[in-house]
Amino acid sequence: MFSGVLAGTEYSASTQYTQTIRGTVTDAVTGFPLIGANVILLNSDPLVGTITDVNGNFELAHIPVGRQNLEISYVGYYHKIIPNILLTSGKEVVLQIRLEEKAIEMEEVVVKAGRRKDQAINEMATVSARTFSVEETERFAGSLGDPARMVANYAGVMTQNDSRNDIIIRGNSPIGVLWRMEGVEIPNPNHFGALGTTGGPVSMVNNNLLANSDFLTGAFPAEFGNATAGAFDLNLRSGNNRKTEFTGQIGFNGFEAGVEGPFLKLQNGQKASYLANFRYSTLEVMDKLGFNFGTGEAIPQYKDLTFLVDMPG
Repeated sequence: MFSGVLAGTEYSASTQYTQTIRGTVTDAVTGFPLIGANVILLNSDPLVGTITDVNGNFELAHIPVGRQNLEISYVGYYHKIIPNILLTSGKEVVLQIRLEEKAIEMEEVVVKAGRRKDQAINEMATVSARTFSVEETERFAGSLGDPARMVANYAGVMTQNDSRNDIIIRGNSPIGVLWRMEGVEIPNPNHFGALGTTGGPVSMVNNNLLANSDFLTGAFPAEFGNATAGAFDLNLRSGNNRKTEFTGQIGFNGFEAGVEGPFLKLQNGQKASYLANFRYSTLEVMDKLGFNFGTGEAIPQYKDLTFLVDMPG
């Protein structure tokens, strides 16, 4: 009896959770997939790695959960290192990686440059712009999963107070901030926003559905002609095109449930994917459960539904 207990304890302690990292490697300019690019998991022993297939796709399975680092290299291109990839047991990590072509001339000075966080995805935005990721909307202090509250940590950007996410950029009015999602302008992506403002107490934008996006504070390209203070150029990510996944979360913005997965195989051999997410006001749920906040009928009530269908051409 005693030895059986010890054996069971030893087996449980040795259990290690793993997950899959996969994605696509493409040319940063043309968007064409790079066939045979090397993808290596740094600090792995023995070395773990793979190469991309004819569609530029790769997959690393059975990777231990935690923060991992990837290195991607390809002949004729600058290699790229992606640090601090947060890998959890409940969800695959899907990456979209773009490599920049490298041109070398003999007997000349070669200047090598990699994409930095202070450089925007939009090539027309040359200054006063930077890219932010989904993880940054959760990691920065006081961001509460809200891109507007997150950028208040940047130099020259501040908020009026913690109750709203109106942002002031270099002293300009919050009214001059332009919001755009997938190329479509949004007047005010917030609940309970006052007329003529661009902020509010709770954001409608779900950070779990965002891909890498741009934040501009000046020298706007012509496509942002209506912006006078700043601009958010938000992009939505695609759903998992390999298997169906479910997401659940409780936070400041609400009770949240999501689903994503493949639903159709196209003629070009690729799979279409869908992504849907529903969010319900946290305080409204707590009120219906019988919790008394001492505010009477003043309970914020809202619901958000976001969905995206991606059909690769």
